[in-house]
Amino acid sequence: MSLRTSRPARAGQYLALLCYLVFLAFPFLWLISTAFKPAPELGSLHPTWIPDSPTLENFRQAFDEQPLLRAAGNSLTVALSAALIAVVIATPMAYVMARQRSRLATAATGWVVVSQAFPFVLVIIPLFLVLKNLHLINSLFGLIMVYVVWSLPFALWMLVGYVRAVPAELEEAAAVDGAGRLRTLVSVTAPLLAPGFVATAMFAFITAWNEFFFALVLLKSPEKQTLPVILTHFLGAEGVADLGPLAAAAFLATIPSLAIFAIIQRRITGGMLAGAVKT
Repeated sequence: MSLRTSRPARAGQYLALLCYLVFLAFPFLWLISTAFKPAPELGSLHPTWIPDSPTLENFRQAFDEQPLLRAAGNSLTVALSAALIAVVIATPMAYVMARQRSRLATAATGWVVVSQAFPFVLVIIPLFLVLKNLHLINSLFGLIMVYVVWSLPFALWMLVGYVRAVPAELEEAAAVDGAGRLRTLVSVTAPLLAPGFVATAMFAFITAWNEFFFALVLLKSPEKQTLPVILTHFLGAEGVADLGPLAAAAFLATIPSLAIFAIIQRRITGGMLAGAVKT
């Protein structure tokens, strides 16, 4: 009886998952379709999923109209730097919060969660003034620091969970052998946190790669603007979008995030499985 009741429930779960995947995939698939449509099909009153006459003209126009490669280089520099710095800073903090069970650590964890609820608009004015006093306006380094601070709370929260999953007995054994806290963290705990490092870095990278508001406010020089800001240049003065090139550029902008997620997801799974069979 239980087997019969579980099958419909499982089928319902799979159906709900399929509907959710379709919901997520629809915008991306429509973006790809639009990127390869010629101009007459873009203005058609009866749009189709598959272009009747696929073309690469939208991609050529996108590169001709805007400096996509330079903007992508800026985004890559900012996103990679922010991800690496966030992981380096968050690791020792997460170790202390996970191993030192106290009211202060609990309060710090609560503050980490609450800080994620702050809207961008609430902090942009004081943030702008601080960066102006530090002469970091219109600077990629200043934008990197903003992304590090913004992603650090969630990165810290993620790594705390990974550190708590590491058996404390391993660290106690290292302490018996004479290893200090720093040596234990570097030699014993850190290698076991590789999947956590990858997941946290991926989160920080994607957050910085896709972020638009801070980059729009803090970067003024065209040669320093990131890819999300450059995409807005495909909008005309009256808000009319150059739809074909915009779709092509937006499609290209999503490829690095998808590629990194696909590569890193395998490593995360592989690292977790390798840790599960170690003796």
